[in-house]
Amino acid sequence: MKITDVKAYPAWVGHRNLCMVKVETDAGIFGWGESGLSSRELAVAGAVNHFKEFLIGKDATQIGALWQEMYRGQYFEGGRVLTAAISAIDIALWDIAGKALNAPIHRLLGGKQRNKVPCFITTIKPHDETLIEEAKMFVKDGWTVIRTAAGDLGTTERPSTVDIRKSIAEAAEILTELRRQVGNEIVIGIDYHHRLSVAEAASFCQMMPTGTLDFLEEPIRAETPEAYATLRQMTDVPFAIGEEFSSKWIFRPFIEHGLTNFARIDVCNVGGITEAMKVAAMAETHYIDVMPHDPLGPVCTAATLQMSAVVPNFSWYEVPPYGRVETADIGSFFENAPSPNAGFFEISDLPGHGVIVNEEALKANAFKFWEAPRMQKPDGSFTNW
Repeated sequence: MKITDVKAYPAWVGHRNLCMVKVETDAGIFGWGESGLSSRELAVAGAVNHFKEFLIGKDATQIGALWQEMYRGQYFEGGRVLTAAISAIDIALWDIAGKALNAPIHRLLGGKQRNKVPCFITTIKPHDETLIEEAKMFVKDGWTVIRTAAGDLGTTERPSTVDIRKSIAEAAEILTELRRQVGNEIVIGIDYHHRLSVAEAASFCQMMPTGTLDFLEEPIRAETPEAYATLRQMTDVPFAIGEEFSSKWIFRPFIEHGLTNFARIDVCNVGGITEAMKVAAMAETHYIDVMPHDPLGPVCTAATLQMSAVVPNFSWYEVPPYGRVETADIGSFFENAPSPNAGFFEISDLPGHGVIVNEEALKANAFKFWEAPRMQKPDGSFTNW
């Protein structure tokens, strides 16, 4: 079964761009994948077009070998643009394999180890009483794992100012009260989006009673693992790290040195299902659970759920916090989009990853330039969103 074409579709899907990739074969079977490098979709599409030149004519079933050629073939290895493109192609190849064998991807990976995938929900309310009200509503609806956002999420229309000290004080106060009101049976975490320094992250943790947080996600930037080692010595709050990591090599020091307690694998950035399974196995050897990252589209979710079904070391899956209000937009582009129910995702048994993509809708909706919100400190300097 030979590859006959590889097509990239960076498209505006009603609320954001997605970069979808279709791989076609001479057997008439095609697969769909998705890239995870948000706001840089054109760069990924360019990389896909480079890969296309040598992928045409290759055996679509040789997924591992094709992964190695895509990763190592240009001599300059790795980087998020390349691995995001590899991820999309890899997912599409697994989709083809499942369709060719009339089996879901999870059967090709050894079979599912759970009947459904537990997940967590996110409140993006500001750090005030509205956050507690929404979290209590989630608990009433049956959710047992709740994540909060970093506070002010900014806007794409103009730069927003964030006072970090004020932010961490407000977050610590509201999280302490949230824990008091929902009790210890509910899992509580916060995603700080790399906004903090080591000192700020440590101070934030020290403002709350022990046991307030079950996980602290991405508190600082991760380019320097030693910085996380320093932070690890200053707090006992479990870390959830890895959503930006683009290979098993980048995950390695965080896993081997105990710098993450939950591996935030992004299947659409790390190198697809092929690489995600390797990272999950590395994490298993250190008793670290996988907590997949997924703020993207239905193909990313479906592919990640296939991986999530089969790994033994698993905690919770991310429900995209914005997807709850954008289902109508997504519906015109995708069929069989996964949807959580009462804190769980069901595992699709359809061939491949199970999502049907409306190619004509992608063609009809041109890419729109979009930038992530810009955040600045009170002195005007730039900080992370």
